[in-house]
Amino acid sequence: MRPRRRFRVAESAAATLLLLLGAACGSRLPERDFEHTTTTPQTSTIRVGVLTSTTSPVGGAAFTGPRDGAVAYFDTLNAHGGIAGHRIEVRLCDDGGSGIGNNTCVHKLLDEDKVVALVATTSLDYAGAPRVSHARVPDIGGQPIGPAYDTWPHLYGIYGSLAPRDGTPGWDGTLYGGTEVYRYFQREHGARTAAVVSYNQPASASYARLVERGLRAEGYKVVGEQVDFALPNFRAAAADLKAQGADLVLDALDTHGNAQLCEAMDQVGARVTAKVTNVQNWTSTVPEDYKDSPACRNALWVTGSSRNFDDTSDPAVREFREATKGLPTHSQWQLEGWAAALWFTQAARSCAASGITRACVDAFMDRSEGFDADGLLIPVRFERLAAPPETRRTCLSVARWRDGKGWITQGDMDRTCFDVPQIAYTP
Repeated sequence: MRPRRRFRVAESAAATLLLLLGAACGSRLPERDFEHTTTTPQTSTIRVGVLTSTTSPVGGAAFTGPRDGAVAYFDTLNAHGGIAGHRIEVRLCDDGGSGIGNNTCVHKLLDEDKVVALVATTSLDYAGAPRVSHARVPDIGGQPIGPAYDTWPHLYGIYGSLAPRDGTPGWDGTLYGGTEVYRYFQREHGARTAAVVSYNQPASASYARLVERGLRAEGYKVVGEQVDFALPNFRAAAADLKAQGADLVLDALDTHGNAQLCEAMDQVGARVTAKVTNVQNWTSTVPEDYKDSPACRNALWVTGSSRNFDDTSDPAVREFREATKGLPTHSQWQLEGWAAALWFTQAARSCAASGITRACVDAFMDRSEGFDADGLLIPVRFERLAAPPETRRTCLSVARWRDGKGWITQGDMDRTCFDVPQIAYTP
C-alpha cells in the first residue's frame, strides 16, 4: 500500500506569504497519454480555461509556470490527435492579481467561453472560487496559494485535500500542516539547530511562528531572526545565526530577501547544512537569483510533492522537458501545470464515450484517489475527513542545488516518508 500523502497547508501558506511580500533528449510520448482515435471525426473542440495572475503586483514570473506547463501539455496532446479526435482549445485569462479581476475572469471563462473545466489555476486572490464551485465547474490541479482548495467542493488542488470542503476553510476555519520537512533534515542530515528568518511584517512574522512551532515539535533548538521590512539588516541576522551555530536555515522571506540573506551569509562566513526553500523557488534561475553567494547557493535545498524537473533519468520528466525545451527557463510549477493538464485529460478521456461534460469530468475528479501523473506526483487524495488527523504518514520530494549540475534529487519521493504531527494553522 502506498503511504498516504500529506496535507500541504504549511507549504501553501509559504507560497501565499512569498507572493504577498514581493513589490532532454528526445523521448517518445506514451500512447496511453496521447493516443489518436482515428474513428472519430475531428469536428469540435473541448474548451478548458487557464486562469493566471500573469500581471499581478508581484510580477508575472511568479505565477506563469503552471500555465506554461499546462499549455505545453495540451499543445503536445493536440499534435497527437487530441481526445477522441477532439482538439483542446485553451482559453487564457489574466486576472491581474486582484479579486475583481479574478471574478471577471471566472465570469468570462465559465459564462462566455463555457469551458468544461479550469486547469492549473494560479491566482493571487481567488475571489471567484465560490462562483466556480456553485457552477459545479471542476477546477483541476490548481496551486493552493490561498485556502480555496481546502474550502470549496468541485475544486481539486494539485496536492489534494483532507478537509470537508463544505464552504469553510479546513475544519471550522483551521488548516493543518505536517512537520515532515523538519523531520527529514533531522533524521537524514543530523540538523539540531534551526534559524528562522522573517520580516517584522504581519504575514511574514505569522508564518515564521508556524515554522518555529513545527521545528520545536521536532525537538530543534530554534533561533528566531527578524529583520526590518523596509531596511533589513541581513548581515546582522547572518552573523547571529552563525554565532548560534545554526545548521538549518528556513525563512519567511520573498525571493529578493532570500538572495540578500544568502549574500550576507557568504559575507560573514555562515556555513550551514541546508538553506531550505520551497516549491515556488524550485527553478532553473538559481545561478542568476543567487549570483553573489556561491557558498550559500550550493547549500540550497528544496522540498515538495512532485518529481524533480531536473531529474531527466525519469521518463515522465523527460517527456515534460522535451515538450518544454523551447521555454527560456524551467521550474517545478511548470511540471505541476503539466501534471494538472494530464489529470484533466484522463478525466475527459473517461467521458469520451458518453460526452465530455462538466458533470462527467467532475464525477471522475470526485472519485480521484492515488492520482500520480505517471509518477510525477506523490499520489493525491481527496478524503473529506470529518476531523483533522493528529498525525499523518507523509512523503516528500527533496533536491539540492549544485553548480554545473542543477537540482539533484535526494532519495525516492515515494519512500522518503515520515509519521509526523499535524500543526494547526489559521489562514
